[in-house]
Amino acid sequence: MTSKLKPTLGTLHLWGIAVGLVISGEYFGWSYGWGVAGTLGFLITTALIATMYTCFIFSFTELTTAIPHAGGPFAYSRRAFGETGGLIAGLATLIEFVFAPPAIAMAIGAYLNVQYPDLNPKTAAVGAYLVFMTLNILGVKLAAMFELVVTVLAVLELLVFMGVVSPGFSIANFAANGWAGSDHFGMPALSGIFAAIPFAIWFFLAIEGAAMAAEEAKDPKRTIPKAYITGILTLVVLAIGVMLLAGGAGDWRKLSDINDPLPQAMKMIVGEHSNWMHMLVWIGLFGLVASFHGIILGYSRQFFALARAGYLPQSLAKLSRFQTPHRAIIAGGVIGIAAIYSDGLINLQGMTLTAAMITMAVFGAIVMYLMSMLSLFKLRRTAPEMERSFRAPGYPIIPGIALVLSLVCLIAMLWFNPVIGGLFVGIMVVGYIYFLATKTQRQNAPQDAMLMGE
Repeated sequence: MTSKLKPTLGTLHLWGIAVGLVISGEYFGWSYGWGVAGTLGFLITTALIATMYTCFIFSFTELTTAIPHAGGPFAYSRRAFGETGGLIAGLATLIEFVFAPPAIAMAIGAYLNVQYPDLNPKTAAVGAYLVFMTLNILGVKLAAMFELVVTVLAVLELLVFMGVVSPGFSIANFAANGWAGSDHFGMPALSGIFAAIPFAIWFFLAIEGAAMAAEEAKDPKRTIPKAYITGILTLVVLAIGVMLLAGGAGDWRKLSDINDPLPQAMKMIVGEHSNWMHMLVWIGLFGLVASFHGIILGYSRQFFALARAGYLPQSLAKLSRFQTPHRAIIAGGVIGIAAIYSDGLINLQGMTLTAAMITMAVFGAIVMYLMSMLSLFKLRRTAPEMERSFRAPGYPIIPGIALVLSLVCLIAMLWFNPVIGGLFVGIMVVGYIYFLATKTQRQNAPQDAMLMGE
């Protein structure tokens, strides 16, 4: 048994992980934003969030290349703000990466249910967990190759979707009732623009997870910037294209509260029995699988890094004979499967389970983005000697934009989601109590130069 991960991943693998982590967000989840903001209002929300993510990734890449650690944001905040800072960022990242997969698994179940109406979506969701946890346990190189293949297929499928629906696109369809159900901009539309933030974030959520593969990257100082920058540009183009073309296919209100908006949008153009429809459902699964599989990789590395540093039980840092953190993979899976079966038992703010899970994951992400940008500013001041092979362009303006927009998102999220926000804070408090009770565990953990800055 060892607690050192092995570098085996190149630029293309990392691009596959960065885009694959996110790409399910182009297939489902975002259309809930239409339900609160309308198409035009949500377009404004998405433009703001795309700006935030682009600035964030260009800044975050500086941290990832300077501190290529499996803990990602946990490691940057631990280095910048000490043990408590590491805890905040580490727990927030864990919440993001543990609560996103149940939402994606439920969408996988919904897509399969279109083809097999007798198949229970929850059963399919649990089956997905078992298959992809196993694949992740069998080795990171195998997992990353699989991730790359399904990501490329998922990107091609989105391009096919755009091509098939584009002849039926109508700007009049897209704009009709586009301001939160009205043809005129007013207070409901303005409110909707802010209320829709979590669903615009879902377009890009988890791209930062590729940082958690940094310890397993060959030459991270060169490969990570290439993977991140091409990744965010790929995702911005796909997000805007998919949203515009789906919204112009017919009455967008029929797509605004479902888990499979793309097949339903295509149905408006080519009809229910077209071969294009069946292809979209099957290959559309690749998009969901790419994210689901990639986020399992992400949460397992976060569990592993926190356990190795003594923030979680040491047993979660054990590696299997395949050099993968198998116990960490299983721990996140147990939580995700429990969340799937809580659907119907727990009702949060009247949302579907998918929408509630997305919102919870976004709370974790936003807190982590804030901590990462604050770490960047702090480390520029306190560790000027740190080797930075990639420096955030436009510093301090670009990271400043990411920081301010993240703060706006957090305030809006708390305002519109007080119940889920309260639950998020509750989980963080429980984590802090555990942190206070386990000081000896952290003192006995192996010393890590990347965390300490030695």
